[in-house]
Amino acid sequence: MARVNMACIPILVALLILSFTVSNRSTNSAGHRKPEWAPEHVGNLRLDLELEIERKRLSAASLSLPPETRRHVYRETVPALIEQFRSEGKGYRRIHNAFQSVIIIGSLATSTAASLADTPAPYKWITVVTSFMVGVSAGFTGYFKFRERSFYLQQTADSIEEEYESVTLGVGKYRNDVDDEAALIEFTQRVETLKSDQRKRQQQLDQPTESAEL
Repeated sequence: MARVNMACIPILVALLILSFTVSNRSTNSAGHRKPEWAPEHVGNLRLDLELEIERKRLSAASLSLPPETRRHVYRETVPALIEQFRSEGKGYRRIHNAFQSVIIIGSLATSTAASLADTPAPYKWITVVTSFMVGVSAGFTGYFKFRERSFYLQQTADSIEEEYESVTLGVGKYRNDVDDEAALIEFTQRVETLKSDQRKRQQQLDQPTESAEL
């Protein structure tokens, strides 16, 4: 057994060294490779998906498809529409929150600086600047109505999503619709009505305050 051990021990050591070297190279190569869940990879996949959906929509529009097929294609584009409304709503909400933060902080800073007795020159400039910022923020918030725009966009997105989930699962208003085509017709009409109402609200918000009151 001593001779066998003397012959096997060097081989075992060589195999261990070889295994360690191969595993180390694999780890290094895996470390340099970006994981599949990296933000860049997810962003590229989302962009590719949006491009494919747009190609599908353009291809369907260029073909003389029957109305039933067009309604099916229309239903597939609804999730992208929901995401668009929600994204726009989030953008308006961020702008509104930013202006509101300026109004709150600026009002407190102006009151504090103005209440100081014998206000020195630097504090006077702080009062002037903060008052100007508060006035500008209040004016933009009242004129562009960012909060209302965000609210209506989110409301429309939620309503369209409710219709989409209902027609997909066959519940709610579409529970008694045995025919899938009849359900799609009703779904398309409801979604278009919601989009039309959103456009009308958007037009009302775009009008000046005096015209809206009239």
